[in-house]
Amino acid sequence: MGKTRIAAVAAGVVLMAGLTACGSDKGDGGGGDAKGGGGSPVQGALAALQKASKATDKQSSTVADGEQKMTVESKPVTMKMRGRFDWSSGGMQGEADIVTNGTPTQARYLSDAMYSKLPQPVQGKQWIKMEYDAMAKQNASGALLKDQLQNNNPARSVQLLLASGKVKSAGTETVRGQKATRYTGTLSLSELVRMQSKDLSESDKKALEQQFKQTGMESEKIDLWIDENDLLVKKREVAEGSESQMENTVYYSDYGTEVEVSAPPASQVLDGSQANSGGTGLS
Repeated sequence: MGKTRIAAVAAGVVLMAGLTACGSDKGDGGGGDAKGGGGSPVQGALAALQKASKATDKQSSTVADGEQKMTVESKPVTMKMRGRFDWSSGGMQGEADIVTNGTPTQARYLSDAMYSKLPQPVQGKQWIKMEYDAMAKQNASGALLKDQLQNNNPARSVQLLLASGKVKSAGTETVRGQKATRYTGTLSLSELVRMQSKDLSESDKKALEQQFKQTGMESEKIDLWIDENDLLVKKREVAEGSESQMENTVYYSDYGTEVEVSAPPASQVLDGSQANSGGTGLS
């Protein structure tokens, strides 16, 4: 299990769970009155998303399943995931079954760390622990991943488009048997970086902007589907560059589902910091 595999699992799960990098406040995005759809089409779309943000944020948990296709170190990676996630305590906790390029694994998320099940035991241990603080100390991407894993929930996908003010309605569609309205917007990746999180340092933001420039990525298109109960039921993100690309689709259902998650037995857990030190079978 290489370092690329570990990073792909961590990044893929957080993205497919809908925990996008969008650390905006719960503002109105300058989008007019949330009680009505009057004014311009943009104002109408923003008003609808204000309602969706509030309705989705009130929910404490959801079932999320989806697929992500991306390139990692010039190699194609396809990930499929289904899991349950809870954000009632403010942070995100949950568990998921993941298949990465045909290889299945499991992941558990707690307030301070994520645990990924190894394809085969290493040093007699079946799980690897990756602490969020340790991720943040490695580089800007790790700092972003920590923020996503600890703070995000599906409502923040809605809040991102609200904060940008760049959104329009794209009509009504059927999503897994439910009538839903699609809202779409395109943001520059520079804007996305600046809206990632108030917790990211200025140096981390600049480093992330530079990483995006190196991949040739310039923008990301975000589509959200909101059902008749003002809940987010589907999200799709697409970003392409000369050196990298990403397409991520997630479905949300069973809001309010019960989520119980705990860390694996300590005797079965390998410290993630050893993954880069050699001699573990992980590098």
